[in-house]
Amino acid sequence: MKILFISAEVYPFAKRGGLADVVGSLPKELVKMGHDVRVVIPAYNDIERNYATGDLDIEPMPIHLSVQVDGIYTEAGAFSGKLPGTEIPIYFIAHQLLLGRPEIYGYPDDVYRFAFFSKAGLQLMVETLDWTPDIVHAHDWHTAPAVTWLATAGQSDQRYADIKTLFTIHNLAHHGKAKWHIFNYLQLHTHSLEEEAYDEVNFMGRGIYHAHKVNTVSPTYAGEIVTRAGGTGLSGLLQHRGSDVSGILNGLDTEVWNPAKDKNLKARFSVGKIAPRKKNKAELQKQLGLELNPDVPMMAMISRLDHQKGLDLMGEVVYRLMEGESGPVQMVLLGSGQPEYEEMFRQFADRYPGKMAAVFAYRADLAPLIYGGSDMFLMPSLFEPCGLGQLISMRYGSVPIVRATGGLADTVEDGETGFVFDTYTTNSFWHAVQRAIYVYNTDQPLWKKIQKSGMKQDFSWGQSALRYEQLYKSMVD
Repeated sequence: MKILFISAEVYPFAKRGGLADVVGSLPKELVKMGHDVRVVIPAYNDIERNYATGDLDIEPMPIHLSVQVDGIYTEAGAFSGKLPGTEIPIYFIAHQLLLGRPEIYGYPDDVYRFAFFSKAGLQLMVETLDWTPDIVHAHDWHTAPAVTWLATAGQSDQRYADIKTLFTIHNLAHHGKAKWHIFNYLQLHTHSLEEEAYDEVNFMGRGIYHAHKVNTVSPTYAGEIVTRAGGTGLSGLLQHRGSDVSGILNGLDTEVWNPAKDKNLKARFSVGKIAPRKKNKAELQKQLGLELNPDVPMMAMISRLDHQKGLDLMGEVVYRLMEGESGPVQMVLLGSGQPEYEEMFRQFADRYPGKMAAVFAYRADLAPLIYGGSDMFLMPSLFEPCGLGQLISMRYGSVPIVRATGGLADTVEDGETGFVFDTYTTNSFWHAVQRAIYVYNTDQPLWKKIQKSGMKQDFSWGQSALRYEQLYKSMVD
C-alpha cells in the first residue's frame, strides 16, 4: 500500500510530545513490511534555519505550490529529505509567514496555519509529485483539515476521490476550534455537527466524523474516550462511529531507546549486565548537584508540565518526600510548561538543595541519563492516551509509579513491572510511592526482579505495526 503520514510533529525534526515519536517510528516498521510510506510536515523556523547552516540534511525542491485558500492562490515551497537512517522520503511544506515560526503551536492563527499545511501537503504529493496514496494517515486535529477536505471538496476531483483516511487521536483534549470561515478558507462546503456551537468548527470532531476509520493510541484510552467523563464533549460522536473506533498501543523505537548502545549514558547496560547502571546514578547526582549517595532512592519525572500529567498531586507528595517522611529520597525533574508548575518545582529545588534538582527544558542529552540513572519514574497522570515515559523508563531500569489510566494501565503491571494506583487523589499516589520506597529499602531481591521484569518487556513497534496494517487493509480491500 501507498501510505502518506501527515503530521504537525515528526521526530527528530519537530517534537513536542509522543506524537513526534510515533510518526518518526511507525513508518520504519511499515516499510519493513513492504509498504511505500512517505511523510509530510511543516517547515518550521528551526528546520529552515538548520538547513541554512547545513545542520540538517534536507534540500529545497525545485517546485512552487499554488494553494487555493480563501478564494486566492497562495504560494508555498517545499524541502525534501529522508527519515534518519532510512530511505523514507519526508517533505516539508515551507511558507515563511504561516509555518516558519519559532514554535510549533501556540499562535492565535494556528487553525489557519495547519489548514493551509494540510491542503498544501495533499497538493504536493498528489498534484506536484504525482504520487497518490491509498491511505492518508492523519494525526490529531492539526491534520483533520486534510481529512475534512478529502471527504468534501476532494470528492469532486478524481485525483483525490478514492483516497481512504485514518485519523489517529493522540490527545482528545485539544480540539482545534475555529470560526465557520475556516471552511471558506479551505474552499469546501459541509454541514454543522451536533458537537459544534453556532459559527464554530471543531477539527478534532471533524477528523472523527469524516475519516473512514478512527483510532487512538492505547486500548484503554479508546474505552475512556467514549465515556462522558473521558470524551471531552465528543463521546457521543465517538459512540456514533462505533466499531470504526479502535485502540492500538504505541510502540517504542528500540533502536533510539537502547540502554546497551545509548551514547548519552555514562555507562551502558542491559538486563543481563545491569551492574554498570549505578554509574549513571552517580553521574546524574554529580551533574545536578545532588548528594553523592548510591543507596538513596532517586525519583524522576520527565514531562511536559501540564495539568494532564497529574501535577496537582505532585506538590504534597514531593513536599512529604523532601521532608523525609519516607526516609532519605532524591528527586529529579526535567520538563517545562505551565508557569505555576515550574514555580512549584523551582521552589522545591531552592528549598532542598542536594535532594531536589529541576531542569526547565527538554534536553535530549540529559533525558537518557535520567531514565538510566534514576530508581523510580513518576507518572501520576489525570489521563494518558498512551505515554512513552513509562515504556522508556522500564527499558532503562527505572521502575514506573503510575496511575491506572489509558496506556499506563495497558503497560504497567502492579507489583510485577511497576507500582500502580487507581484513584486520582494525593493519598492514593502517596501510598503507591511509599510502597515502592519500602520495597527498594527493604527487599532488594524483589526490587531487582521488578526492575528486570520491566526491562524484559517488548514494546517495540512490530506488533503495533501489524495492527495498523490490518486497519489499512480493512479500508482498501
